[in-house]
Amino acid sequence: MTVEEVLRPVVLPPSHFTTAAIGWQPWLEPVAVDDLTAVQRDALIDAGRVKSEYFRVLAHDPAILKARTLTDNDIFYNPGAGLPRGEREFAAAATSRFNGCIFCASVHARFASHFLDDPSEVQRLLDDGVGADLSARHRAIVDAATALTGTPVSFGTGHVAALRDVGLDDQSIADLVHASAFFNWANRLMLSLGEPDATGVDL
Repeated sequence: MTVEEVLRPVVLPPSHFTTAAIGWQPWLEPVAVDDLTAVQRDALIDAGRVKSEYFRVLAHDPAILKARTLTDNDIFYNPGAGLPRGEREFAAAATSRFNGCIFCASVHARFASHFLDDPSEVQRLLDDGVGADLSARHRAIVDAATALTGTPVSFGTGHVAALRDVGLDDQSIADLVHASAFFNWANRLMLSLGEPDATGVDL
């Protein structure tokens, strides 16, 4: 065992899904902050992400990182018509809960709790899983998101009809599909590159 392995911080995994701010430990070496090239810094889009080991792992392939981040920003921060921000975040949290990605679920559950009128639904989703007792609108959103997540061909006309019945128009349904599909991919990427770390968090 090397000195580096001995001195490596112990990762304490979270014991349950949470809205608490938890950490993430990479299994691959991130690009060191001082070693980031101009191209890699540009790919981060937001200069503050230089502090994130996750984004500095992705910076090994700056072209993919930049495309990924621009897509993420357009799905979740686009202020135009469509699904309200809180429900885009709720769909991402549901996808992450279904996939078992505790880190992503924590991030998007916090956003959903901030933007939704009833944050108790977010907590029920985290506590009870995707089968939680939810309002009709959120039930339809979770059912559609998890169908897409399980396997895209499971998502069908019945899900679209259920979403329309609870008030989603075509643009809102498209936003839901994009948020769910993106995080289905993002969860798998994060789960394959590292692990959540609750060290220092009361979990």
